[in-house]
Amino acid sequence: MVWSDAAAALLPPAEDRWVSSADDLPRTVDVVLVLGGDGTLLGMAGRIAAANVDIPLLGVNFGSLGFLTEITRPELFTSLDAVIAGSATHDERMLLRARSLGTAMASHVALNDMVFSRPSGARMLELGVWVGDQFVTTIRADGLIVASPTGSTAYNLSAGGPIVHPAMDALVLTPIAPHTLSNRPIVIPAERDVRVRMTSAQQADRMLVTFDGQTTLDVPGGTDIVVGRAPRPLRLVRASGRSYFDVLREKLGWHQR
Repeated sequence: MVWSDAAAALLPPAEDRWVSSADDLPRTVDVVLVLGGDGTLLGMAGRIAAANVDIPLLGVNFGSLGFLTEITRPELFTSLDAVIAGSATHDERMLLRARSLGTAMASHVALNDMVFSRPSGARMLELGVWVGDQFVTTIRADGLIVASPTGSTAYNLSAGGPIVHPAMDALVLTPIAPHTLSNRPIVIPAERDVRVRMTSAQQADRMLVTFDGQTTLDVPGGTDIVVGRAPRPLRLVRASGRSYFDVLREKLGWHQR
């Protein structure tokens, strides 16, 4: 077993413990075990994508809601045994990749979403949106969410976007508090990239691009940001005997009156 340096710091000292940085950990192990909430899992998912390795990610919920870390604490050892035995059930979850047409931003990967927004206190954002080579519309809003099916139950859901089953090969575009109420969320095929650009009238301004709520970049106005499906999906270990709809009913309280 290899521990991340942050996790190892919480344990009593031991000379025979193998320790790695969180960034290097995916390259040194066969499976990653995350004990925490969805934010912790998202951070490790990004590191697995950056390492370009195909290893399963097992998330055990030590947080509150836990859409992604759906395995409960009592299920920890049973699930881990199944992974080691090769009998665990995996979901392949689409990852998003963003790049800029130019040099403003390096390539970034996210599991849930990429959010375009303005700095705090700034006025409404105006974004031109293309799908493939086809112009869609100009959105005037507080921002725009480009979400994967996995991320459809995250910020996208709070902003009024639809729930999309994670097996779907699709992207969701959801305006955040749009100025025009007819600007509604739209689901598009994942085979087509989404291109987002601040309008020419705002090229002297800047916008923020946030990846999975973990990293935020300040990007010059007029920069074209292209979001699409990453080449490699993430393998997420799923709890045995619990379907996606079971998770929705539990987390969203559909079984409650």
